[in-house]
Amino acid sequence: MKLFIKFDFNTICKKVLETKLKELNIKYRILAFGEVELLEKIPSDTYETLNNALNDYGIEIVENQKSILIQKIKDVIIDMVFNEDSNVNIKSSVYLSEKLGHSYGYLSNLFSEVTYSSIENFIILQKIEYTKQLLLSTDLNLTEIAFKLKYSSVAHLSTQFKNSTGITPSAFQRIISKRRTIAQQKN
Repeated sequence: MKLFIKFDFNTICKKVLETKLKELNIKYRILAFGEVELLEKIPSDTYETLNNALNDYGIEIVENQKSILIQKIKDVIIDMVFNEDSNVNIKSSVYLSEKLGHSYGYLSNLFSEVTYSSIENFIILQKIEYTKQLLLSTDLNLTEIAFKLKYSSVAHLSTQFKNSTGITPSAFQRIISKRRTIAQQKN
């Protein structure tokens, strides 16, 4: 038997983080996605234990200022794309600048310098990931998804999807449908 699972990375990361902090009796306060304030100084061995425990889940404590800002940019973009409440009707460049308190030019240059990719490309990749999730876990059609993600047209979404994944959204849906049918036949 196969299970098809829908999951939310933000919720998973938050739960893992809260669990590990509580296990180590660290007093904390979650400030924002990807940002935690430690309410007391912790010993270096406890810090190392926390860091290792989080690394087991693919969660990394970011320490240098450039990396911290890059992570904040990624967090804001992920929140902007995946969170319907923050899916506002302003340009992503304006949204990022307002949320992070830096000019978009600065954020864009820093992001490219550190990641060797553009903010725009990261946004597209996140939108394609969200499109995949929506195709897998909802009854929304491609037109509804394109509207939800603020694409100018279904063709624009389809082109970006194919450029990112190598297949069209329709082919993606057919492959998933076929896999589910095969899995159900095996059970």
